[in-house]
Amino acid sequence: MRPLIRTARCWLLRARVRAMATLPMAPPAAAISSFTTRSLYSPSSRSHRLLLARFFSAAPAPAGARALRAAASAVEVGGVKIAREDVVKENDPTNNVPDTIFSKIGLQLHRRDNHPLGILKNTVYDYFDKNFTGQFDKFDDLCPLVSVKQNFDDVLVPSDHVSRSYNDTYYVDGQTVLRCHTSAHQAELLRDGHTHFLVTGDVYRRDSIDSTHYPVFHQMEGFRVFSPDEWSGSGMDGTAYAAAELKKMLEGLARHLFGAVEMRWVDTYFPFTNPSFELEIYFQDDWLEVLGCGVTEQEILKRNGRSDHVAWAFGLGLERLAMVLFDIPDIRLFWSNDKRFTSQFSEGKLGVKFKPFSKFPPCYKDMSFWINDAFTENNLCEVVRGIAGDLVEEVKLIDNFTNKKGMTSHCYRIAYRSMERSLTDEEINNLQLNVREAVKDKLKVELR
Repeated sequence: MRPLIRTARCWLLRARVRAMATLPMAPPAAAISSFTTRSLYSPSSRSHRLLLARFFSAAPAPAGARALRAAASAVEVGGVKIAREDVVKENDPTNNVPDTIFSKIGLQLHRRDNHPLGILKNTVYDYFDKNFTGQFDKFDDLCPLVSVKQNFDDVLVPSDHVSRSYNDTYYVDGQTVLRCHTSAHQAELLRDGHTHFLVTGDVYRRDSIDSTHYPVFHQMEGFRVFSPDEWSGSGMDGTAYAAAELKKMLEGLARHLFGAVEMRWVDTYFPFTNPSFELEIYFQDDWLEVLGCGVTEQEILKRNGRSDHVAWAFGLGLERLAMVLFDIPDIRLFWSNDKRFTSQFSEGKLGVKFKPFSKFPPCYKDMSFWINDAFTENNLCEVVRGIAGDLVEEVKLIDNFTNKKGMTSHCYRIAYRSMERSLTDEEINNLQLNVREAVKDKLKVELR
């Protein structure tokens, strides 16, 4: 989310990640929803940089493996080089990371000052710099490969939570994932002594295909710790004080981004905060969810040496807000290098309205098949995206039925459209043919 052949390097990487954290055992192969049947290393911490460097250092391997490393592309994140074979492991049954996902590691759209995501990130930074001068440490270059412990256990995600499944999360192996959220860095930063911080980065989740969902997107997390003397004279307990400060700060941020808008708070649930809230604003004649937040669970603070403190945390999706602020209609556009897109945005100019440059029509192709017990829609979307890449605009279930024998059929409509050019009939037909063959072979379904 393959044959059982493990190279010497594969075993070495497993040993090294186990040395970095106390991690749970890999789930049994039967529990993996596969094609065949959603780590902090702070630049300020020298020990963590050394650990990550050792994790990805070259090791003695067979000649074939060495040749593969030489041929494979590598990316650099936070000063550490990550090779394809460190992330994509076709021969490891606990790995479900495709090349399409590896290709996005290291691009870091949020660090480009002329990109909508970079403009939005810097606008949020401006708010904190003006209102909390010198208080918040900023991190936007942390490695996206983290342990299962960091991604889930450290932020109290229950062991049976759906986000831990191979259907939702990209696993490098049974003990290492591509982070699902920037909260994966919370515990390590607390242990490093940081009490006020903003973490921005690319996050990875297996997801559906449509104009608002993409398997790689960008988040910003904010975190602040309060000591007892900060609330002792307020007449409130620590939790109430932190919640009040959180809401005041975020209402100011919403006005900074959207202007004078009506707001409302909605109670919700997150595993790592209690109480938990969502902030909504009335924008363009509708209520828009801006972010989730809450008062950090005491267990997180206790585990990281802050048992007598309280804290708040918030998280927001950059794409979600940027699509609204810049009028960007399709999430795929954020990854475009087309100058007709990139030239429309400039550093420091928030809210410049995107002017569409493509009116190319979509082409629809339907595909029906009998599903099996292991079938999931996320697996289907991974297969389609692996063949068609960003030329696929949407995969939508349009019909399903169960026959008298108990067999269930699904019919999916696939919309193909390029944001930059017209697709030819021959090109689309070839894509659909390849998609059908891949779905049949990888998902083990019976085409109709």
